Amino acid sequence: MASAVANRYARALVDVVMTPGSPLKPEDAVAQLGAVDAIVQESAELRNALLTPAIQNSRKRAVMAKLLEEAGGGSPLIRNFTYVLIDHRRIAILGEIREAFELQVEERLGLVRAEVTSAAALEAGVGARMETELSRLTGKRMRLRFDVDPALLGGVVARIGSTVYDGSVRGELRQLAKKLAGQPG
Repeated sequence: MASAVANRYARALVDVVMTPGSPLKPEDAVAQLGAVDAIVQESAELRNALLTPAIQNSRKRAVMAKLLEEAGGGSPLIRNFTYVLIDHRRIAILGEIREAFELQVEERLGLVRAEVTSAAALEAGVGARMETELSRLTGKRMRLRFDVDPALLGGVVARIGSTVYDGSVRGELRQLAKKLAGQPG
């Protein structure tokens, strides 16, 4: 869960991106902020330099500008947002801000996130059918994130907020063990 500070920065960025006439689409902003986060996370040296108070903010911004340019540039909005994080010494929580930003964009677009875990990678059509079924079940538009956990043995587990739909072999075995032990399911 993101901190109050991360949520505040994320909300400010969402407000700008979701403003009518914004030059940046929400999904592009999510992708670009994710790219900035990846750049920062990939290099321990860069993270250390960005977090070191002894290095002037103007030098930190120049380094980030060069790295962003090499990565394809990105929008001026995301670049400036990155500079604000550097200037306010919040770059250390960029990952939290990115996650909070994604959640807030999804919320404003009327999407609900579901985490779907399967024993093996799902075929392309299965994911789309699962999204349709979960949308029908909840009455909401869904955005699915897929993960693989071989410990499930088979089937899938879908988590929507605090609700879990367990259709995994592991879940079925757990229920069977409870029944055999005489415990309520």
